[in-house]
Amino acid sequence: MDHSSPPQVPGAPVRSGIPEHGRVPKYYAVKTEVAALVEELGEGGVLPTERDLAERYGVARETVRQALRDLLLEGRLRRQGRGTVVAGPKLEQPLSLASYTEGVRRQGRRPGRTLVGLERFACPEALAPDVGAAPGDPVWHLERVLLADDERVGLESTYVAVARAPRLDADFDPDSSFYAYLRDRVGAVFGDADERIETVLATPREALLIGTPPALPMLLLHRVSRDDGGRPLERVRTLYRGDRFSFTTRLG
Repeated sequence: MDHSSPPQVPGAPVRSGIPEHGRVPKYYAVKTEVAALVEELGEGGVLPTERDLAERYGVARETVRQALRDLLLEGRLRRQGRGTVVAGPKLEQPLSLASYTEGVRRQGRRPGRTLVGLERFACPEALAPDVGAAPGDPVWHLERVLLADDERVGLESTYVAVARAPRLDADFDPDSSFYAYLRDRVGAVFGDADERIETVLATPREALLIGTPPALPMLLLHRVSRDDGGRPLERVRTLYRGDRFSFTTRLG
């Protein structure tokens, strides 16, 4: 018996997803066919309807639906109105102290943000160490929807002590980079940060703001930043769409 592995398509999963026993689930076979169609259509191409695909491949519509669901979650497809179109490549966000704005611009996309709210509240004890404030001191909470070429791709919550940015509500443009504001208007110099990444499902409110189904996996980043003197500067919680983002870093 020949135990050699089949030739690999560059970028494809190991053995293209075929189990060791060789029995391929029907939905996965359909997914492979649709993935080939996606390559033919190219970015922005409109996919046939579920009914048309079911007739083309001789399967039930539920089988097609499961295949499309996988491709949507992987970011290969996206919903547009009542139809489905081929999505562009995922945005690659560097794991560094660079801002979201810089990361998106590097890929030739247009970054943007929509303000959800800016509120001032008394700092709770749990937040105080991360923003360099005492419990009860005033703290800003800035919440914005992240955009790339006008497509909603994430949700960002930023916490900073009012003492650090006392005029945030008066002279900050919500559509601009908060990092640039702290650097240019406040004079803060970023030193280092701690960052943690996990996979979560969006809450119903978050899914509504980002414009995604609640079942879509999200990449959640927690970041606590410090200035060049080691003093706490900000805490940021950012949700990124798992179907539209990947993260990169360079290891040395």
